[in-house]
Order: sequence, then structure tokens, then C-alpha cells
Amino acid sequence: MKKIAFIGAGNMAKAIIKGLIKSELYAANEILVYNHRYEPTLQQLEAETGIQGTTTLSEATAYGEVLILAVKPFVFAHLLPQLQPLLTRNHVIVSIAAGVTIDQMTTALGSQKIIRVMPNTPALVGEGMSSISPNDMSTEEDTQFVLRLFESVGKAAVVPESMIDAVIGVSGSSPAYTYMFIEALADGAVAEGMPREMAYAFASQAVLGAAKMVLETKEHPGVLKDQVTSPGGTTIQAVKSLEENGLRAAVIQAVHTAAEKNRDMS
Repeated sequence: MKKIAFIGAGNMAKAIIKGLIKSELYAANEILVYNHRYEPTLQQLEAETGIQGTTTLSEATAYGEVLILAVKPFVFAHLLPQLQPLLTRNHVIVSIAAGVTIDQMTTALGSQKIIRVMPNTPALVGEGMSSISPNDMSTEEDTQFVLRLFESVGKAAVVPESMIDAVIGVSGSSPAYTYMFIEALADGAVAEGMPREMAYAFASQAVLGAAKMVLETKEHPGVLKDQVTSPGGTTIQAVKSLEENGLRAAVIQAVHTAAEKNRDMS
């Protein structure tokens, strides 16, 4: 396995690191994490996972053949100029930042192997969905290596960068929409007399089970919906209410809005 170093010690870095360790792709002491200050986030990450921490960027780049840039998009303007003189042609740069394009990174870093990845927060529980978008400098081996890394925290697929806005809308941002849906389901159950904690459990498991049905049966979601909606039954009345209140239109618009925001950020 190639040596890896993380630039940034936030939640997404932690999720990926825990996945790598749990899947036994890497031992904890084989992973180096750089943070610009030795602050509680890095200390906590070391304590929770057993990784090595450093506050020296040159140490991270000297150690890692694959550098995972796990920092907020606004940090890139300061980070990339510091990173550029420390790189060799053999480094593989993996960015998980929304709104920072491969072209923008190439302008700052020069001719480098760059793979843009868009994961989502369910990676924290091993159920993430990540898109993998390599540039022309990256080899098939590089791409497959990064694909394997992100499959350790869920599922991953290689997609062209031109689809990244759609990925943001349908996957990167959509956990928030789903949490809102779960909360609304639970509110409805509470209104019907169910205790709050129980309502969250029922709603969450129902969403989890429905998603698993789509993935495992490979049936069209509409077919699965039809299997639940008996003529004149409770479910079809609920579906009718959702349609009347614009559920589909609201969700489609949310995906478009997130994608549009990502285009603006880029």
C-alpha cells in the first residue's frame, strides 16, 4: 500500500481514517496527519485512533505518497502555495473539498496527479457514498487505489468531474435533506401520540430499510412504492398528500440548488 498522509484533522478526515483502520487497509501507526497547529482536534484524533500527528507540512509531504487534502475550501488559497514547492511528480493529491476544481488546483500546483473526491458524512458510520474524479496525469492504478480507500467507508464510483455538481446535490448534501425527512416523520408520529425517542427510531429504521430495498433488489423506486400502496389503503392516501404538498418538486429543487451553489463556488 502507498504511504498516506492527511492534510487536516476534521470530521471527514477522522471518518476516512477510522474506515481505513477498521478495514485493515492500514494500521493506525502507518497514517500521518498534519494540522497547522497542535490543537484539540489533532490531539483528540491521535487519542481516538492512534495515528501519528504533525504540525510540519514538509514532514507530511515527505512521508505521504498520497496526500489527502481534508480541509475547508477557503483554506486552499493559503494551503496550495505552501504545498507546491514540497511536491514531487510522484505524489498523488486527493482533494475532498467542494467547489475547488481540478483546474484550480493544477494552476496552483502545476502538473500533478490530482484526484477529486466528493464523499458525504455517512462515511462516519461506514455508509458513505463517494465520487472519484481523476485528472489526466493520474494513472489507472492511482484511481483504483483511491477508489479502494473510499470503499473502506462505504461505496464509491469513478465519475467525470463534469458530474460533480450533480454528485453534490444528490449525495454530498442530501444527508441533510434526509435528516429533515426523518425529523418530519417523527414529528408526525409524535403528533399521533408516539414518544419522541421511539418516533426517531421507527422513522430512521424505515428510511434505512427502504434505502436498502432499493440497493439490494435493484428494483425501480416507483415499483417498490407501488408494492406498498394497496388500493384504497393508508399508504396511497399518504402518497397523495405528499404529491399535493409538492414533495417531489421540493426535493428536485433542493438538488438543483445545491448543484448551482457548487457551480458558483467553483
